[in-house]
Amino acid sequence: MSLTAARVVAPLGTAGKLFAFALDVGRGLFRRPFQGREFIQQAWFIASVTIIPTALVAIPFGAVIALQVGGLIKQFGAQSFTGSASVLAVIQQAGPIATALLIAGAGGSAIAADLGARKIREELDAMMVLGIDPIQRLVVPRVLACMLVAVFLNGMVSVVGVGGGYVFNVILQDGTPGAYLASFTALAQLPDVWIGMIKALVFGLIAAIVAAYKGMNAGGGPKGVGDAVNESVVITFLLLFVVNFTLSTIYLQVVPPKTG
Repeated sequence: MSLTAARVVAPLGTAGKLFAFALDVGRGLFRRPFQGREFIQQAWFIASVTIIPTALVAIPFGAVIALQVGGLIKQFGAQSFTGSASVLAVIQQAGPIATALLIAGAGGSAIAADLGARKIREELDAMMVLGIDPIQRLVVPRVLACMLVAVFLNGMVSVVGVGGGYVFNVILQDGTPGAYLASFTALAQLPDVWIGMIKALVFGLIAAIVAAYKGMNAGGGPKGVGDAVNESVVITFLLLFVVNFTLSTIYLQVVPPKTG
């Protein structure tokens, strides 16, 4: 095989290995014993490194959306729908995306670095020699922890984003507090909340699996661990936008939009 062909085929091989790794993780979810202590420790760690950055990012997210949507809607003379449009944008798109980026950037990089360090110290090989499955023992608790924390962070981003949008709409755009709150139900509906939670759950799953895969396949010493961390974050970001587009398209086809 020529060098050019090898470069073209290499990403396909990596994608296949990542998919096979995801299947192994899926099988590990149903195997016993479940590592409850590791799960709690990882969930607490991931939450501790992501909760403050997520809260700080959620405020400008909500503000920017409120200012953009409010200004656009004002041009059409439909100020009464500002609250509903802002809530839809935060809950369906901004909340899950912001959560996923921080889960991947903070939690995912920590997972990749931890597993990568274990790999170059040959701890993973030692576990396999002792008959311990590293995927069940180390990866599954981290994947479940990322999914759980992502759902809770998405709820926090949604609340903070909607609250920030309310404040900026009322203060900077001379909006009416009562009209902003009353318009929530004009276009928004309960399935919008569910799709936001589902997105956060899926994004947390993807971020954890990619980070664990790159960490467990790190090589080349400390530099290899650093490269694995960087690659895991970049790959996760690319996958998140593709999956977000797919989920949004399916949701809009399955759930009819609510008319005011």
